[in-house]
Amino acid sequence: MHRSRAIFAAATTVVGLLTAAGAAQAHPRLLSASPAANAVVGSTRTVQLRFSERLEPRFSGAEVAMLTGGRTTPVRGAVSAVAADRVTLIVTLPAPLRQGQYQVSWRVIAADSHRITGSYAFRVR
Repeated sequence: MHRSRAIFAAATTVVGLLTAAGAAQAHPRLLSASPAANAVVGSTRTVQLRFSERLEPRFSGAEVAMLTGGRTTPVRGAVSAVAADRVTLIVTLPAPLRQGQYQVSWRVIAADSHRITGSYAFRVR
């Protein structure tokens, strides 16, 4: 009887350690975006990206570029910043986007120093 309790306690400890190690190895991931990937939207002046972990504002940012004929042209005057909640990255555009295809490219570093990058496209009708 005591042996089965010892085995149970050891197994519980191992599972707990593996769970904690998995959480420590986690990387931030993009949870949602507005406009969303592949969306067709009316004109917009902001892009919002929400992540699974707190971001380091000094090392996180995003750009919006228009896609035309295989070329990307960055939207001049766009400013990105981490919101007060520290999990949302907001790109504020100088003017509403005109009709066309756009690409959002982002790079973030979480509070645990994990860096991730990504991109997606959306269209303005």
